[in-house]
Amino acid sequence: MNHKEIVLEPMLYLVATPLGTARDITLRTLDVLASADILAAEDTRTLKKLMEIHGIALGERPVIAYHDHNGERARPRILKALAAGQSVAYASEAGTPMIADPGYHLVREVQGAGFGVTSLPGPSAVITALTLGGLPTDVFTFAGFLPSTKSARRKVLKSFEAAQGTLVFYESPKRIAAMIKDAAEVLGGAREARICRELTKKFEEVIGGTLASLSDGLTERSLKGEIVVLIGKGTAQPLSRETLVAELETLMEDMSLRDAADRLAEDTGVKRREIYQIGLELQKS
Repeated sequence: MNHKEIVLEPMLYLVATPLGTARDITLRTLDVLASADILAAEDTRTLKKLMEIHGIALGERPVIAYHDHNGERARPRILKALAAGQSVAYASEAGTPMIADPGYHLVREVQGAGFGVTSLPGPSAVITALTLGGLPTDVFTFAGFLPSTKSARRKVLKSFEAAQGTLVFYESPKRIAAMIKDAAEVLGGAREARICRELTKKFEEVIGGTLASLSDGLTERSLKGEIVVLIGKGTAQPLSRETLVAELETLMEDMSLRDAADRLAEDTGVKRREIYQIGLELQKS
């Protein structure tokens, strides 16, 4: 056994768990899982299996399910435990809590109630994919899961057209072909991209190419497993203020400032508030 029971302060411990390979876990995380008064998990079965693999006895300790669908019911129980001076360890299903994970509201409420929160660093699919992808990592934007509907997905992709740096998305095997096709059409098929799947697992794979070539490849092959998509920086430059002013003036010839700002924000990805402010300045001049 590589863990030991320790005395924990009464606070919330966010513990990162392996993406796939069970040994990708820190010694400190094993200690906390062995010692916390209460355990909370996005998937209780996954956490119990991980503890079993590492020889950590659950004993009589309660395990609270905490996920997107029961957060409002589960949070009071966790806060009550902290108020009673108990320690609580929270684990996402895989990877680091709070990264595309339902723990956001939990952390806010725990901190708001005056209790401590600490994070035990460890595996993260975002960082793992970036280290394997071979695309620039000095600047990157993580955007989680894109919307499932085509129109909403393309709108969000459009908003990242001028983003400076590598784009990182999570995607499901069922939608990956549609997502890559939309990305090629919205962001440009010549952009470099990587499809990283089954990270740290037996069938780990990084598929590289342009968005166009990847889209073509997915017409002949279906993928399985957890997927992270990396998209390289485009050549599009942010719109200048002069260009925004000119386009806004043209739109305002046929519609109100409110409608013009909505239209231009949707077309360019520039924040509506910024466009609306420019319109107010134009009306004053």
